[in-house]
Amino acid sequence: MRLADVCAIHTGYTARGRLEPMAAGGVLAIQLRDISPEGCIDPERLTRVQLENVADRYFVRAGDVVFRSRGERNTASALDERMREPVLAVLPLMVLRPNLDVVTPRYLAWAINQPPAQRHFDAAARGTNIRMIPRSSLDDLDLDVPDIETQEKIVAVDALAERERVLSQLAAETRRQMISLLLVEQANRISPSTGMEGPSK
Repeated sequence: MRLADVCAIHTGYTARGRLEPMAAGGVLAIQLRDISPEGCIDPERLTRVQLENVADRYFVRAGDVVFRSRGERNTASALDERMREPVLAVLPLMVLRPNLDVVTPRYLAWAINQPPAQRHFDAAARGTNIRMIPRSSLDDLDLDVPDIETQEKIVAVDALAERERVLSQLAAETRRQMISLLLVEQANRISPSTGMEGPSK
């Protein structure tokens, strides 16, 4: 199923100059730098900018998906309930609004981030210094779209697998630190001048 058949696709807002952050007022904005290559977004780190009379189609909300159309990794991120107010999406971000009767936002982002979709973008990428994905490549992206229940199961299993990966890395790092501490303690027991075990402390 083509991506254009399961969601509406819009370009982000075109800024005509540098968007200066402001402490209060204005609108909350999400820019390319606010999304990690893995697709993680921290709403608390978004900044406000001074803009007026911006069309509503440029604002994203919980349930929308944003796509990184520029950079080495072209990943998608589903916005969740942490987005408590409309947020301005700025180019080169693209806005995807899924048809909820056909596809869930989390599954849509997951599917776009998988190797088949990424290979599609690799073949369509343009630019030498700055890699860019054309809009037509998004329209023509072919996705496997199972029923909603299956989509939810796939996303749930993927979240568990990611959690397991994070915990495994944390356990490995903790184990490495413990071994290092034991080795340092062992080294300190040996007198550097005589090679004999020094007095215990």
